[in-house]
Amino acid sequence: MIAEIESKAGSFKVDLNEGIDISIPLVAQEGSLSAWYVDPIEIEAVRASGFVGSVREGGSVNFRNISFNPHGHGTHTECIGHICDEVHSVNQNIKSYFCDAQLVSIEPELIDVDAVITKAQLQAKYSGDTKALVIRSLPNGDDKLQKSYSGTNPPYLEASLLKWLCEIDLKHLLLDLPSVDREVDAGALAGHKAFWNYHGKQRMDASITEMVFVPSAIEDGLYFLSLQFPPFENDASPSRPLLFKPI
Repeated sequence: MIAEIESKAGSFKVDLNEGIDISIPLVAQEGSLSAWYVDPIEIEAVRASGFVGSVREGGSVNFRNISFNPHGHGTHTECIGHICDEVHSVNQNIKSYFCDAQLVSIEPELIDVDAVITKAQLQAKYSGDTKALVIRSLPNGDDKLQKSYSGTNPPYLEASLLKWLCEIDLKHLLLDLPSVDREVDAGALAGHKAFWNYHGKQRMDASITEMVFVPSAIEDGLYFLSLQFPPFENDASPSRPLLFKPI
């Protein structure tokens, strides 16, 4: 199926049968992707009153409970509710699922002991014309698919970069890191607050998607984004963003 896209970034066509999945699957095993010191995902058959929710174990159907944390167990999309005392959910606030997007690859700068993607680096690569931005950090190894980020002080984004994205009204930011902010920042969350304009007119319809993975074979440039997530009434939900390359 061919769709024609009209956007500020230009007019282009995409084949909706050729989506590039940049999400990382949720896997219930030791050594799978994680952050923020969460325990591994648990997927277990329900057992009650002689019933077992496992065909392999003699049950009639597979019927499993799943325990996971959207922020710590893979690709997820979050809204401003992540940093508010009020309950704001992705399901109620993020209503834009399709838009143009630009993919850029950036190697973080070393600033003291931190690896940081700066505003100057991004502005040298990003036109600012799309509603979504996907940042691929370099180097881009397959270890991102199963890395344990806890306690590693992973790269993050300069707060002024996120303030600029707020100013140009970017709606959807996607990146392959566990957070836009430093792992340990005494709760400042300067980047999150800047992006959502927390201390001003809050941007309820803007989203951040973390821990994506964009294979190195995918070229930087213009794409069409389909941002998919289940309707959780929570500040974050596991998600499945798809990129479609212009044809």
